[in-house]
Amino acid sequence: MESVLATMAEQLGPALVILGAAFAVGFAGSGSAWGIGIANEAAAGIMTEDPKKFGYALVLLALPGTQGIYGLLVAFIAMLKAGLIGAGGVSITVWQGLGIGCACLPIAIAGFYSAIWQGKSSAASILMISKRPDQIGKAVILPAMCETYAVFGLLMSILMLNGIKIQ
Repeated sequence: MESVLATMAEQLGPALVILGAAFAVGFAGSGSAWGIGIANEAAAGIMTEDPKKFGYALVLLALPGTQGIYGLLVAFIAMLKAGLIGAGGVSITVWQGLGIGCACLPIAIAGFYSAIWQGKSSAASILMISKRPDQIGKAVILPAMCETYAVFGLLMSILMLNGIKIQ
């Protein structure tokens, strides 16, 4: 029984890292997919009227996808720090695993919500360029404001990951 508990304790740290990484990728990626889907609806609508507006719409469609990239980046850094990918050979404690897993939460949460709202903002901007294509610069800035909070989540996750000491 003692060896089973020791094995579980040894594997719990890495498992918590994997859980945090899964949250970062899963939530930020889901928010991106949701946001892009919202923007796609508006893009399809304007392209039925004027297919030449595809290029403008594509720029705005891509914006909510960045949060998924941020989540993937944080997951990669977390797993690299824990020795789950790369050179390996690192042994992490349960507390270190918990810290790394929790450090993934800012981008998971901020990425999820900001991507959805950015998708809604992108959809509104797509509708704006359907009537005023000369306003593409302003149309890109509006949804980019939602991106700010995903960048804050990314920054906080990276700072937290860097603050965890692994021997």
